[in-house]
Amino acid sequence: MKLVVEIEQEADGRWIAEIRDLPGVMAYGKTPEEAQGKVQALALRVLADRIEEEIGPRMLARIAKRTGLSPQDL
Repeated sequence: MKLVVEIEQEADGRWIAEIRDLPGVMAYGKTPEEAQGKVQALALRVLADRIEEEIGPRMLARIAKRTGLSPQDL
């Protein structure tokens, strides 16, 4: 999956970064780099939540059993 980060400067000088393929994933920063870093971190959290929802608790328990981890570690 390739996600594109779009960055623009607002009228007030702040920078906003957005990933349009992930609705609601946008972040502000004082610099373009800060905005990009924040939006990338948010995107990872959103994707992790989606994966967890798709996998479900039973699959996480099976993965944990095979790896020796607890479900909370995943």
